[in-house]
Amino acid sequence: LSLPLPLLSAILFSLRVCRAADIPEDATSEFSVRLYHQLQAAGDQDNIIFSPLSVAVALGMVELGARGASLEEIRQAVGFSHLLQGVEFSLLQNLTTALTDDDANYVIRFANSLFLQEGITFNPEFLHLMRKYFRAEVETVDFSESAAVAEQINSWVENHTESKIRELLSAEDFSSVTRLTLVNAVYFRGSWKNQFRPENTRTFSFSKDDGSEVQTLMMYQQGDFYYGEFSDGSQEAGGVYQVLEMPYEGEDMSMMIVLPRQEVPLASLEPIIKAPLLEEWANNVKRQKVEVYLPRFKVEQKIDLRSTLQELGIKKIFTNDADLSAMTDGKDLYIGKAVQKAYLEVTEEGAEGAVGSGMIALTRTLVLYPQVMADHPFFFVIRHRRTGSILFMGRVMTPEVIDPNDHDFDSM
Repeated sequence: LSLPLPLLSAILFSLRVCRAADIPEDATSEFSVRLYHQLQAAGDQDNIIFSPLSVAVALGMVELGARGASLEEIRQAVGFSHLLQGVEFSLLQNLTTALTDDDANYVIRFANSLFLQEGITFNPEFLHLMRKYFRAEVETVDFSESAAVAEQINSWVENHTESKIRELLSAEDFSSVTRLTLVNAVYFRGSWKNQFRPENTRTFSFSKDDGSEVQTLMMYQQGDFYYGEFSDGSQEAGGVYQVLEMPYEGEDMSMMIVLPRQEVPLASLEPIIKAPLLEEWANNVKRQKVEVYLPRFKVEQKIDLRSTLQELGIKKIFTNDADLSAMTDGKDLYIGKAVQKAYLEVTEEGAEGAVGSGMIALTRTLVLYPQVMADHPFFFVIRHRRTGSILFMGRVMTPEVIDPNDHDFDSM
């Protein structure tokens, strides 16, 4: 009996701060960077967006049910092997609890659910720990009714992401041998500490790394941000590149943008990205007045976590060698499917919405302050500033494209 387990992580991110969390400095940053490099290798000119935190939570839920080598592979890959076994569950619990603290500064919805096959008996201790550490809801379904199950789970995801993530799964994702599905949904919305004024947004050319150009809406502001210029010590990454850190309200969270020189493709800079370098950037940017040109962008991506995680050494849980015996007494349970869908929208406020205004081409002017002109591909990280924990990571190869010929443009 083969038991595929779609493991889903549906994420919506519309930018908001979160409270400090009791997690060790950089526990999973190496894992985050390795995940990024896997995704980068898979897509040449594609935007990337994923949540390392959400992958860690989803794997934590699986880890609760794993034993032996299956358990060790997860702990090793995620970066928990130096901790006493079991400590990581409290760490993940503390982070998710901190995220869901009632706070007027931001809107966050964090929800986990287990969908179980009717008639299968799961270990009561496993279900207890799932509720304890991940506040996971438990529902029973009949996976042989695949269309109905897909509809039920999609509705659940949609409800927990304010309708931003739809149709995550289809009937083809399930069969009569599916026994367990894990779903993890995060909705996150917030504001920049220094918002962009919509009336300063203009049409601008964005130069892609393949040499083509697209028209996009470029936001602009002059403000106090954390800024630094770094050198990779060679010419491979084009020598000097810029790092801009833009805090969200409350300053717990920030978005860090890493921008190579205009003529340098992002692919030249990506190989040098390593976990210690993220720390170096964070520790060396200095608060100063900066002119920022940042395109509005919306990126979403559905990731096959199964193949990505296998590349990172988490293999057994996806094969007949899996030991998930802490979940159920059945010895033949394994994960057949693992998916994450992430969504990120960046606008003038940092949150959803914001309408475009006066679309007039901008020209570069002589300025006294450092200028960050993100009119070509860049890398970004959204992190918790105190712990260095990475909530989102990705790159923008193509921002939102606008058509200069559409009627909105003409009316301006």
